[in-house]
Amino acid sequence: MPNRGLFAIAVICATCWMTPALSAASGTVEIGCMFPMTGRGALYGRDSIAAIEMAVDTINAEGGAAGHRLRVRSADSQSKPAFAISIARRFIAEKVHFLCGVVSSSVGLAVSDVARENRKIFIGTDHASSRLTIENGHRYYFRVSNNSYQSMAAGALWLADQQRERPWRTIAFIGPDYEYGRGMWADLRSKLDELGVEYQVAGDLWPKLYEPDFALYIQELKRLKPDIIVNGQWGGDFVAFVRQAKALELFGGPVFANFDAGGNYEVLAALGDAMPLGLVLSARHHVNWPPTARNREFVEQFRARTGRYPSYAAEGAYAGILAIARAVEKAGDPGDTDALIGALEGMQLKLPEDPDGFTSWIDAATHQIVQVQAIGTVIRDDSFPPAKALLGNFKIYPAERLLPSAQEIERRRAKAHPPAGRILASGE
Repeated sequence: MPNRGLFAIAVICATCWMTPALSAASGTVEIGCMFPMTGRGALYGRDSIAAIEMAVDTINAEGGAAGHRLRVRSADSQSKPAFAISIARRFIAEKVHFLCGVVSSSVGLAVSDVARENRKIFIGTDHASSRLTIENGHRYYFRVSNNSYQSMAAGALWLADQQRERPWRTIAFIGPDYEYGRGMWADLRSKLDELGVEYQVAGDLWPKLYEPDFALYIQELKRLKPDIIVNGQWGGDFVAFVRQAKALELFGGPVFANFDAGGNYEVLAALGDAMPLGLVLSARHHVNWPPTARNREFVEQFRARTGRYPSYAAEGAYAGILAIARAVEKAGDPGDTDALIGALEGMQLKLPEDPDGFTSWIDAATHQIVQVQAIGTVIRDDSFPPAKALLGNFKIYPAERLLPSAQEIERRRAKAHPPAGRILASGE
């Protein structure tokens, strides 16, 4: 059985206050955040809350944002869209200035709809479906962590490089059967086609989220014998898959890659000595890259506060609070939604995951943060215990190469929202 200890915490109250109760008092920026606090995704909620507290304490100690203190409350989304919708509506009724958080893309889509209906800014800190910023993008939604298109664009560039260096022909995909996995596979194929990479799809497999047993899927991958296997799982699901795939001897033949969340620190820590070497992985934040003072400070400050190294979710939540504070600083009034949107569009935000010489920025057309992506291979390295392996031999892909083109954005939005009266042709 996989060790799931790092992916669960004790059941806590459905709504947990990080600060005193909300009030109508002036001088505060009220923020309502939703994260999973129970189940396989609980670690991401726990780390997000710790990083939010870290950012809020720093900002408030320095005088707040434009003289306003930040005040945050959090609630357990339970990774359920309907439950998160009720939380979002309650936060809005209690007059928060911002919604924030969310791990699951399905939950993110649901909360984004609530934000649009109520004209409330929603800062997405984790979930990765590109649909939120392309097909379903709107003026009240912003995301401060990279999305699946960016991760898959970097993956497509890596695969294109591989085809030149070590020719391959067939590819298989396995990912969770919901918005995140389906969108990831579509994003990867779209970018491969744009780059002119010639390939054949050996198969695509769709286990449910939180599937307990992947043996049949692993046996099918072995039967397909692709040159490349791309995995789109995350968190506890990816840990369970790797343990089972190692036992069933999947590794060592085809190139095995996970370009979005497979290299997250919490995965490496949970697997320990069982982490196979040589897998090609990436993450939305790396504890050992970039090797900058800012990233080292963030990682060590988080460890000093919590006793553990941060998962990727921590850096995304930290970025969300920095973005909110920066927007309020520029707008002056946390209640001026139009001014806050103007401040967020095009905002530059120096983050722990930014290498020297680069600053993350929010694309005004999609409200998606734009960031450099690093893809590495698993090597033996125990410098961040309890992990026994980390990513190394990184290949770095510039942020500008990872954005969808204006034509791609227009095509996807037009397909998702055809003019009234138009019937989509078969196959569209």
